[in-house]
Amino acid sequence: MKGLNSHPYIPNSVKEVQDEMLKEIGLSSLEELHSEVPEEIKLKREMNIPKAIHSEYALKNHIEKLLKKNVTCEDNLNFLGYGCYQHYIPAVCDEVNTRSEFLTAYGGEPYNDFGRFQSLFEYESLVGELVDMDVVSVPTFDLSQAASTAVRMASRINERKEALVPRTIHKERFLVMKNYCDPDISFTFVDYDEETGLLDLEDLKSKINENVCAIYIENPTALGFIETQGQEISDIAHNVGAISIVGVDPISLGVITPPSQYGADIVVGDLQVLGNHMNFGGGQSGFISTRDEEKFVMEYPSRLFGIAPTDVEGEYGFGDVAYDRTSFGHLREKGKEFVGTQSALLGITAGVYLSLMGPKGMYEVGQSIMQNCQYAAKKLSEIKGVNIRFKSPFFKEFVLDFNETNKTVNEINNELLKRNIFAGKNLSEDYKELGQSALYCVTEIHTKEMIDTLVEELKDILN
Repeated sequence: MKGLNSHPYIPNSVKEVQDEMLKEIGLSSLEELHSEVPEEIKLKREMNIPKAIHSEYALKNHIEKLLKKNVTCEDNLNFLGYGCYQHYIPAVCDEVNTRSEFLTAYGGEPYNDFGRFQSLFEYESLVGELVDMDVVSVPTFDLSQAASTAVRMASRINERKEALVPRTIHKERFLVMKNYCDPDISFTFVDYDEETGLLDLEDLKSKINENVCAIYIENPTALGFIETQGQEISDIAHNVGAISIVGVDPISLGVITPPSQYGADIVVGDLQVLGNHMNFGGGQSGFISTRDEEKFVMEYPSRLFGIAPTDVEGEYGFGDVAYDRTSFGHLREKGKEFVGTQSALLGITAGVYLSLMGPKGMYEVGQSIMQNCQYAAKKLSEIKGVNIRFKSPFFKEFVLDFNETNKTVNEINNELLKRNIFAGKNLSEDYKELGQSALYCVTEIHTKEMIDTLVEELKDILN
């Protein structure tokens, strides 16, 4: 900070102001504020960062130039998924979530922040109805955190230290879960059937034991197909006192049975698909849901909002449920887990989306997705050398096998990108056993013309 000139975006950066503040606390330089830092670890040179831009206009111009380098889904056809999805966003979702009482609200209490508490209660209620569960958490950072916390909840409930996960699990999500649970909980992979992709129940039975706290599966799976053995998997977990956890794509639940109806004890999911933009793969938001049983409720580390009658007849208020569970509502070291600021705004947006759609709307969007996806899979698999990998029903993603084309997925994807198409995710590194395969995603935003364009361009590249 030595010799720093006045900076428009750094408070109190004028030297005279700094000197006056230092004099007030009895110091002569800013370096004295950090006198306890050893000299050998201090940076002795200027930082290699660009010079400050002092003009607001120049700064705006600079940022706009940077943004123009982005390659977006507005300018290209997009068939990427694997955890972040392009769905239609009703205009009212953005209209509500940009209102100042939601957009800028950070903290608050029931007596001074009525709208935010009610909106989060409504979001919890709507998601609860969608997943057929009684209790829903405030939004977590994403599905990865929700899944990680669910495993830790299970471990606290039954005091066990191992979790079983399918080998088809979303690889980035698994790394988050492993990091979040280490070293308290270990993970063991369960094999899958090479023809269907479904979990190998015999391998699951051989690996389940009295130390397993939970079986975690994803449905639809990270590779797109629907796990049709949900009840059997839950039964295997319950037979040894383990907890069944299912990670779900909530937009699929208008047409697919919710996990609660095939034995799941904890259902987690990502809210991005419910009215939230992709934000270049960032800005995700997740949820955790359970039955209204004390053993589950008391293990949530985050806030839960409830409704209760007030002293005025016919009037209701909204507030925290069992607040002492949380790390900020109790002594820090006795909290279940530490949680900080979450993605409440995206949860409120998901509530807006669900209230707009209703049960019929969720059914219609799910039906449209499945119809579009089936059409795309049929047309793409008719191309010479291209095959659908797994013989199982799928929702909005499916694996295309390119092993017979004599081209790598990278070569195909680079050619499609030249033609303004974001092709499917290359699976050859994360799922080596699949060889040259890619995960394609089709949603309600894909028209017949878009799908046909992909098919024709792919034919041209391969032939």
